[in-house]
Amino acid sequence: MIRELPTALPAGATHLPHWLSLDEQRRLAEHCLALGASDAGFYTPVVRGGHPMSVRMLCLGRHWNALEYRYDSVRSDVDGRPVAALPSAFADVARRIAKDAGCAIDPDICILNWYGDHSRMGLHQDKDESPASLERGVPVVSISIGDTAKFLFGGTHRRDPVQTILLASGDAFVFGGPARLHYHGVARILSGTAPAGLPFVGRLNLTFRRF
Repeated sequence: MIRELPTALPAGATHLPHWLSLDEQRRLAEHCLALGASDAGFYTPVVRGGHPMSVRMLCLGRHWNALEYRYDSVRSDVDGRPVAALPSAFADVARRIAKDAGCAIDPDICILNWYGDHSRMGLHQDKDESPASLERGVPVVSISIGDTAKFLFGGTHRRDPVQTILLASGDAFVFGGPARLHYHGVARILSGTAPAGLPFVGRLNLTFRRF
């Protein structure tokens, strides 16, 4: 049973509501969809045990291998294709968000997840980056576009209490430093909550990291 924390975020975590304007969201989404339509575009990851995830994924800069929980230069668990480069415009957005949150990142990875109405993401830690990056507490920078997500943010142990944060279209969320290895996930997508005019249905979530 999930026990919810008070609304105050722990040190190292920052929620930046409405960080992207609607025009910026639209342009970023269009760029994501173009990348996702390429030969090495969106795919459904299959995790250990042979279970498909409920999101469609696209990795930029480095590929996250869902079977072995490691990063590769090719889509080693999918089709062996080379990983698309991380666009400089994407990296610049992540740098500016981190600065506004009082930290810094020079990202070389973006994991892009496309959530549908019934997509979920179980509680997990982002801990497959290099030991040096994790020890430095280099933040994860997250951008939400589309439908609102019920985002769960907990502590450093899976059974720690979690709080639910509504991440709406245009919101940014950053966690680094002492919060870098906190458990987090997505409990639900609130269908039909996206602003009008976006070129897709569902939720696009971009998470930037430094390997």
